[in-house]
Amino acid sequence: MRKFGLLPRIIIAIILGIIAGTFLPEIAIRVFATFNSLFGNFLGFAIPLIIIGFIAPGIGSMGKGAGKMLGITTGLAYISTIAAGILAYIAASSLYPMMLKNQSFTQFDNPEEALLEPIFTVEMAPIMGVMTALLIAFTLGLGLASIKGSTLQNALNDFQAIVEKLIEKIIIPLLPIHIFGIFSNMTQGGQIGTIMSVFAKVFIMIIALHLIILFIQYTAAGTAAKRNPFIMIKQMLPAYFTALGTQSSASTIPVTLKQVKKIGAREQTADFSVPLLATIHLSGSTITIVSCAIAVIMLQGQSISFIEILPFILMLGVTMIAAPGVPGGAVMAALGLLESMLGFDATMIALMIALYLTQDSFGTACNVTGDGALTVLADKISGKSAKKNSIDSQSA
Repeated sequence: MRKFGLLPRIIIAIILGIIAGTFLPEIAIRVFATFNSLFGNFLGFAIPLIIIGFIAPGIGSMGKGAGKMLGITTGLAYISTIAAGILAYIAASSLYPMMLKNQSFTQFDNPEEALLEPIFTVEMAPIMGVMTALLIAFTLGLGLASIKGSTLQNALNDFQAIVEKLIEKIIIPLLPIHIFGIFSNMTQGGQIGTIMSVFAKVFIMIIALHLIILFIQYTAAGTAAKRNPFIMIKQMLPAYFTALGTQSSASTIPVTLKQVKKIGAREQTADFSVPLLATIHLSGSTITIVSCAIAVIMLQGQSISFIEILPFILMLGVTMIAAPGVPGGAVMAALGLLESMLGFDATMIALMIALYLTQDSFGTACNVTGDGALTVLADKISGKSAKKNSIDSQSA
């Protein structure tokens, strides 16, 4: 299985889970339900570690960049990410009531009894609450950015590397088994038809939203650079398809750099902004997380207002800056927010992960392609700023 990427493994796990839930006896399903319980509890234990391990050093390192260009690029990335999240909410709140009509777990007489219980459970209490971890992460990160300290920064970088290994070597490899267990349990409970129908509809809407946000980003960049946005998007297609295949923004940097210079960004701006944006700009992933989160909420027969989702989107924009560079890293970084701000339980988180990972490569491709538009915008803004400063100095 290691020869396969994560996405094929997730798809295989879903298919096998549906088959197993149809034919396996109840005791076998309960064995996998036990694994799901253990894995879910371990994931709950790991969430505060993930939050501190990525957010604190991620924000701390932002204070050691190239001054004004760092601020411009980071600001554009945050604005783009927030706009993507709001776009996803508007689309989901408008379309889901029609798309997902009569598709929720509440249509079952006893939805909480449809899933088989684990044979036994083991409590794995996290070392702190999610909100406490967020507060510690922001306090340490902002403090390090302010004092530009190196000792604690290096220690947090090492801690980040440990958490990265935890995700890459334990959580990610076990995810397919976890998702297999979830889907086999839901199949025997008669809920799988609802889940798969929701998957298909949400997937189509998310791809459409990716195209819309790219059009918005390149319309802004094309206006600033006085270039045709459609030609700019066409020139960025090699980066899009490379990201689609690699499922990694970092692995696509060489291609992204080459194409960004073709669409009008100066070399020095591209060399600085593209690697930075590959880490902090995740508009496509944000669209996916918000869209999937609202779908999972509606599966529970609930709804969410804009006032309730907005704080989540604003926090998500900051959290995405520190998303780990592994497949599914964005949703892993967002688990704490899903649990603390939207009240997701273990089953909702498992569904969220499965929904997200089935299109993770498309979200990555959207992120990478959008980096080109933001680099051009950063180049034009910094150029105008430098020109203004030159005129002011001459006048003085």
